[in-house]
Amino acid sequence: MKLSKLWLLVMCMAVVVALSGVAFAGQTVDNVKAKGYVQVGVNGELFGFGKPDEKGIWRGLDVDTGRAIAAAVFGDVNKIKFIPLTAVQRFTALQSGEVDVLCRNATQTLGRDTELGLDFAQVNYYDGQGFLVPKKRKIKRAKELDGATVCVLPGTTTELNVADYFRVNKMKMKPVVIENTAELAKAFFAGRCDVLTSDASQLASTRAVAPKPDDYIILPDIISKEPLAPAVRHGDNQWKDIVNYSVLAMIEAEELGINSKNV
Repeated sequence: MKLSKLWLLVMCMAVVVALSGVAFAGQTVDNVKAKGYVQVGVNGELFGFGKPDEKGIWRGLDVDTGRAIAAAVFGDVNKIKFIPLTAVQRFTALQSGEVDVLCRNATQTLGRDTELGLDFAQVNYYDGQGFLVPKKRKIKRAKELDGATVCVLPGTTTELNVADYFRVNKMKMKPVVIENTAELAKAFFAGRCDVLTSDASQLASTRAVAPKPDDYIILPDIISKEPLAPAVRHGDNQWKDIVNYSVLAMIEAEELGINSKNV
């Protein structure tokens, strides 16, 4: 079974390489090859997904996805440029061509696919929206948040979901909307809001870099489904295939325990 899976991985990578070199490649592939690198839109401030470390080296799942795409096109993970984007900026940057692919913890939705003219590749992280609160508030469940001041990022499914959740449960909330992820976290830790809401993965990342992580807890309630995936512009099937099979190859490699040291 393991041998057959290894062959599947080899086939996936062969498809990616073949797609990146076909004569009828789409406009994005031609542009990427002409400039010599892939421009990848990332978060820039989210530990575990997209953020430079103390040495300035980009780290995280979305960063690694971008490097896999660069490897598929050029055979070199370093032929890449990371563009930090806020939640508000990300889709406009992709639509305008500022970035070639968006690897920025973005939820795949019907509206984004149709109204914004995007295509999403294979989901690489299944998430759900939750709540981060200070322990001292002694809150155990989300339905105890009636009347809370809520820190939330604009231009996200998070913003819509939390409004729906409070309305359906006949609770009131006062949103504190800040576009920058790091500034939003600072506002929460400074006590400007009672609760921070976002994808559970982002809450865990935020809590990990808190001044005192043990002073905060993530409530057990998950109020949405958030399939996170890379996104490309609609209509360039060749480029989407390259991105899609790069993600699939990464998933298969992880399952088989294949990495840069043993490949």
